[in-house]
Amino acid sequence: MGEGSTPLVLRRVHGVNVYFKLEYLNPSGSFKDRGTALAMTHAVEAGASRVVEDTSGNTGISVATYAAAYGIKAVIVVPRTAPEGKKGLLRTLGADVVEAPSRGDAALLAPKIAGEVNGLHVGHTINPLYIEGAKTLAYEAYEQGFRGGEVIAPVGSGGLALGVFRGFRELVEWGLLDSLPRLHVAEDASLTRVDAPVKIGWGRGEEGGGADALLVPEPPRIKEVTDATTLTKGSSVAVSLKELREALRELYSMGFIIEPTSAAPFAALKLLIEEGIIDRGSDVLVPLTGSGLKVLTSVSKMLGRGER
Repeated sequence: MGEGSTPLVLRRVHGVNVYFKLEYLNPSGSFKDRGTALAMTHAVEAGASRVVEDTSGNTGISVATYAAAYGIKAVIVVPRTAPEGKKGLLRTLGADVVEAPSRGDAALLAPKIAGEVNGLHVGHTINPLYIEGAKTLAYEAYEQGFRGGEVIAPVGSGGLALGVFRGFRELVEWGLLDSLPRLHVAEDASLTRVDAPVKIGWGRGEEGGGADALLVPEPPRIKEVTDATTLTKGSSVAVSLKELREALRELYSMGFIIEPTSAAPFAALKLLIEEGIIDRGSDVLVPLTGSGLKVLTSVSKMLGRGER
């Protein structure tokens, strides 16, 4: 479907050089296409005629897109709170949408449904092919000129952060980079799980919940993400709803049409600069993970720019 090869856009922001990787320009509008391209190819080669996925939205849209391209059926299990725009797009792509009470319930329900309908559970939270796909983001950033020492990734299930870490680790092993960049992860203030060496914004009691894709309870790879932040001397940053809203507004003012979750790493960057963890003049890689075109109503409400 032409996944990958997304632009890397440099902006001087808050005294640092931010390399924005525009992952929202992938075919289905998110970085998930990198892993889905591998996972769905495997599913088709395995003879699957139906796939099942549990998701808050973007992975489901990605799976439904590739299922449509391959001519197979997709069943997507989503939490009831998933954005209506995403659920509508899933149905438009021909997927069967099953709503569960919560994100955790969706994860438990999907394998059961896969067994009932004789389908293959793609399972991005456990499928190693999604990490293999995410590694290509690091490869591309290197090919496009990024040599910086800092990377900030959002953490829902942890696949992107882990994939980018492994990608840069391989670049070091191949002798293309001298050292690993520090891995910082952005988490929603309402659900912090990565026990990194440095924690910013934890325990403040501020409202969270604005980044729906980060609200994945008990993802199986969190320990690996924690280990990656420890190895690179990175950090975990808890982002509040207020900080997310401010970051989203600033990114839109720069022309980036993203979903709210994509603003979490940028909000984390501002906190890391304020705390002196990232120095002025540093080169920082920030992936912008998902398109705002799928959730325009949510974006407008968050920014207070509804119809007038």
